[in-house]
Amino acid sequence: MKFIGKKLLRIVIVVWAVTAITFMMVTLLPGDVAYTIVGEEASQEDIQAIRKDIGLDRNLLVRYVAWLGHVAGGDLGSSYVTQEPVLEAILSRLPVTIELMLLVQFFALIFAIPTGIFSAYRPQSVGDKCLTSTAFATMSMPVFVMAIVLIYFFALKLRWLPATGYVPLSDGLWPNIRSLLMPALSIAMVEWVVLMRVLRSDMIATLQEDFILMARSKGLSAYHILSRHALRPSLFTLITILGMQIGHLIGGALIVETIFALPGIGRLLVAAIYGRDFMMVQGCILFISVAYVIVNAIVDLCYFALDPRIRREQPVG
Repeated sequence: MKFIGKKLLRIVIVVWAVTAITFMMVTLLPGDVAYTIVGEEASQEDIQAIRKDIGLDRNLLVRYVAWLGHVAGGDLGSSYVTQEPVLEAILSRLPVTIELMLLVQFFALIFAIPTGIFSAYRPQSVGDKCLTSTAFATMSMPVFVMAIVLIYFFALKLRWLPATGYVPLSDGLWPNIRSLLMPALSIAMVEWVVLMRVLRSDMIATLQEDFILMARSKGLSAYHILSRHALRPSLFTLITILGMQIGHLIGGALIVETIFALPGIGRLLVAAIYGRDFMMVQGCILFISVAYVIVNAIVDLCYFALDPRIRREQPVG
């Protein structure tokens, strides 16, 4: 319980720091934010009205406390470009981004777990060296380059998948997944390498443990030993890395959603930056940052629940 309490306290502190930094973004921008919002042709009255609406005419601390109260109540403000409530805009695009990230993690694990097990079972073999070389070659490619390569082969040459566009799940499962295959693979082909190398390293160490030697002495098959005895103890670091990769996935989503014209949060943020929609930028960054903190905290708690060694190390109370 003490471990969980400390973790929750840390979450609160980090989330508070995120809100403070996000709020200061607009305040510390060079020039007059109100003037940038309304444009060059706006009158002085319009500028003053915007300044009053944003709260730029009040003390910084007073503005922050008032803004924090609105955020706690679920009000992130409204866009001055589209007049759309920021939270409503984010939530309407959230399912696309979540589905994309789930597919990315699925494909990354599909690539990483079998190759990691094989490389750990046959370390320094020809197959292990070929997999390692291939992995580092794909990891060295930026996400946008991987996206362009996949578009060239699967959309232009083979014509198997659409180059751009998104089909909602309500129009059918396969059309929906088909529209997300290339975007998900563009990120997964870069992210799976880290997972594979971590699993390989941990599994090599696990295969040297006494309980593995005992399983071998009983005549158990290699498949049984690898899948039943060696895999689970080797997954703890992998689970932690999955949580840490959320930040990379969000960064990849910013690029991939723009390239493939997916109506997700990443594309919304990029459009808001180009359109100088500061309220939307502020809301998107706050939402993404808080979501990243919460996901990592959940992963830490799952790690605590799965690994009995951590529970034994924590004092009761």
